[in-house]
Amino acid sequence: MERRKTHEVRVGNIGIGGANPVRVQSMCTTSTMDTEGCVRQILAIAEAGGELVRLTTQGVREAENMRVIRDRVRAEGCMVPLVADVHFNPAVADVAARYCEKVRINPGNYVDPGRTFKKLEYTDEEYAAELQKIEQRLVPFLDICREHSTAVRIGVNHGSLSDRIMSRYGDTPAGIVESCMEFLRVCMKQRFMDVVVSIKASNTVVMVESVRLLVKAMDAEGMTFPLHLGVTEAGEGEDGRLKSAVGIGALLVDGIGDTIRVSLSEPPENEIPVAYALLQAARVRQTKTEYISCPGCGRTLYDLPETIRRVKAATSHLKGLKIGIMGCIVNGPGEMADADYGYVGAARGKISLYRGKECIEKNIPEADAVDRLLALIESDRGA
Repeated sequence: MERRKTHEVRVGNIGIGGANPVRVQSMCTTSTMDTEGCVRQILAIAEAGGELVRLTTQGVREAENMRVIRDRVRAEGCMVPLVADVHFNPAVADVAARYCEKVRINPGNYVDPGRTFKKLEYTDEEYAAELQKIEQRLVPFLDICREHSTAVRIGVNHGSLSDRIMSRYGDTPAGIVESCMEFLRVCMKQRFMDVVVSIKASNTVVMVESVRLLVKAMDAEGMTFPLHLGVTEAGEGEDGRLKSAVGIGALLVDGIGDTIRVSLSEPPENEIPVAYALLQAARVRQTKTEYISCPGCGRTLYDLPETIRRVKAATSHLKGLKIGIMGCIVNGPGEMADADYGYVGAARGKISLYRGKECIEKNIPEADAVDRLLALIESDRGA
């Protein structure tokens, strides 16, 4: 897998795209007028490992209060960039751009009115005039962002396409993509490149197809904007985690994606460990020890669940390593060939240890095997 090449966008003290790791973010659930509540959630998200935090900004009051929230968070020593989430009112985006490191705008309602599901008819000239309205309103916002070194997210939601877009393209991935491209073309014309792009849907199939189509459209027009991935309204618990894994994961293994949010109907800090686990499973960002273990079968030569628990307890601090724990010799060495080290059942009560595909020690008593595995790793690491 080769990651899609994008240019770097600076968002406060971090970079998105380019050679940067895939960034992890979340969003506050508190009212942006609740300064104390927002500060607590931002700090909790940052403590969990979140690298950006978004806050809803319904009006100018909320946008102005972002400055207060920012100053309070910085006073706590937290430098996580803050992102204002703006819908329906472009004047709010103009204010937020002065106080936040990044502003998200929604093409579906930035200039176009909120959709009413009415079929509209446009001549080509009338449609072009609507695009001109977008440019006339977007350019002053981009100028403010340029002045304040504020990045922009152009974030399209499948659930908020405008009547104008749907009347011409339908409620389709093609319409979703065109809604985004209209805004990106203005950014390109203005040479404003500090833009991250997202297309989200609660339907994972629509989300994946739309993002892949967007990548083709951007490539065709020479655009290298970084991409934010997420399945919106994914849900909670297992449902939210599985939907996010399917939608985000499918694109990550295509090499697509520069920042992600796992949207869960839970406290926002819960999203962060799920996101990191997803990135690790897609092999795009290693944040912890990875374990490759078989499900066990009649050939398994030891208590597999208990052994996995003991190996994890001894090695979970070894960030970046992949350790295989296999029940028997039949598939063990081959199935764990991607691992750095392996713990494989050799005979009843006996274990063999591997470095990569090479067997280092054979027939170790099971009672000693975990300690010997740790000693092997520490010896290789020069501990």
